Amino acid sequence: MIRIGIMGAGSIAHKMADTIMKMDKSRVEVYAIAAREQERAEAFAKQHQIKKAYGSYEQMLKDEEVDLVYIAIPHSLHYKGAKMCIEAGKHVLCEKPFTVTEEQGRKLCFLASQKNVFLSEAMWTRYMPSRKIIDEIIQSGVIGEVTSLTANLGYDLRDIPRLWDTMLAGGALLDVGIYLIHFARMVFGTNLQKVISHAEFSKEGVDYSDSIVMIFEGGKEAVTHCNVASVLNRSGAIFGTKGYIEIVNINNPERIQVFDKNYNLVKEYSIPDQISGYEYEVEAAVLAIENGKKECKELPQEETLEVLKIMDSIRNEWGYVIPEG
Repeated sequence: MIRIGIMGAGSIAHKMADTIMKMDKSRVEVYAIAAREQERAEAFAKQHQIKKAYGSYEQMLKDEEVDLVYIAIPHSLHYKGAKMCIEAGKHVLCEKPFTVTEEQGRKLCFLASQKNVFLSEAMWTRYMPSRKIIDEIIQSGVIGEVTSLTANLGYDLRDIPRLWDTMLAGGALLDVGIYLIHFARMVFGTNLQKVISHAEFSKEGVDYSDSIVMIFEGGKEAVTHCNVASVLNRSGAIFGTKGYIEIVNINNPERIQVFDKNYNLVKEYSIPDQISGYEYEVEAAVLAIENGKKECKELPQEETLEVLKIMDSIRNEWGYVIPEG
């Protein structure tokens, strides 16, 4: 049995708690919640029937019954929060982005290896069954050699204060653009040769609309767009020499269709029923811990760090420097 402590009591923490409550209770449970105010933690615990409620992160980390901490605090606090957990000897599943910078991420991975604890990023798209479906379609050769892809992801998030605050590592890249980078690398692999990007900035100084083109080995091209001030259709398409794949909602695939070179629908794939989609990253983390692994095979630490490195370079080109928290 893996007992999970949740660090942070925001909306994503509620979704994760609700998800775990519906998972196999013989293997995993939400045991504790930690917030910055005791009252908020107690309200969260009551809503989700959680045994322990702590008014500080430090208090929860002293609880010897907590095995794994799911970090659900603002981006700018991920490094500090994860470091606290690792130093306390706790396994960590950290919400994306893992950290704000590659340097922070590498420090955490080194510390985790020193402390001999599990550490992984909760990038849910890496763990979903739909990922395997897409891979198998490509590997089957039905669309021929894959040559390019397009993808977009955007929501009207103008009422989410943290996204518009540079001190909280706001902006579209870290919140939604990260999914596009992962999507491209899951299709084309790790040999990225060139990145071309452009961003529009808000009056607060954060990027709210980003266009990112990634060129991979062999001239394979990923053309992507993300936005946190406008609704995009979240679609993805993977193009090959014999046909193409269309994906409805790349963030949590709802439908996958395959078309031939004459634009005829060849096959449509249904997505397995799920609780929320978060259960797959939890299952992967639990399995890794049970088997004595220190990272998830679905998303190795080095891949997490490479994506952080790409985002560092993109922000550097824009001149967007996120203040150190």
